[in-house]
Amino acid sequence: MKLSLAVTGLMLFLVTASCSAITLKLDPQIDLLVLDGRKISGSLLKGADSLELDRGQHQFLFRVEQLRDDHKDASLRYQSIPMIVTFNAEVKTITIRLPPLDNKRARHHFDRTLNFQLVDEHGKEIVSMRDRLPVAAGVDMEKAMLNYNRDDHIASVPQFAKTTAAPPSAQLTADLAWADQPELPSLKRWFQRFDEATRQQFLNLVKMLRTS
Repeated sequence: MKLSLAVTGLMLFLVTASCSAITLKLDPQIDLLVLDGRKISGSLLKGADSLELDRGQHQFLFRVEQLRDDHKDASLRYQSIPMIVTFNAEVKTITIRLPPLDNKRARHHFDRTLNFQLVDEHGKEIVSMRDRLPVAAGVDMEKAMLNYNRDDHIASVPQFAKTTAAPPSAQLTADLAWADQPELPSLKRWFQRFDEATRQQFLNLVKMLRTS
């Protein structure tokens, strides 16, 4: 019972803190691959329409995926090249605004020029550095971004080139088992909104409480 109250209190604290954080709005066409040097788990973003970030400098690696003319044939799928955007913001919300991509020419131009916009809650464009990540199919995107940030590229962020141990997905699932306890409210929905660093800090606090 004490653990349940403590966990609920910690989650409420994070929810309150997130009110002053940056909300990244997730477009269904955008596949967020790496955030701040760390691979993003698709299971954590599944069904989420936004992600909470700390204020300050961030770096996204993403690509755009869509089907042409609403067909389900995989051969008609458009997948952009992986795109990098680095920015420093103190705004409330961030949206990656895409140009119209309804024909082959527009998609080719998009891949070549990276003509998307990063805008805040007022529609004002956020200053950013952008680049493309030329990688072959099947390449580890997190490792590719690690190498990218180690070099002096236009959108490199040296601090994101530092390697840190990430919990395996199986371990993360086990660490989230507390949220299924009947005496706790449904908290996984809120947990999924936080960025990975915040989630890891929360899990570390829960482990401390469980062992104390």
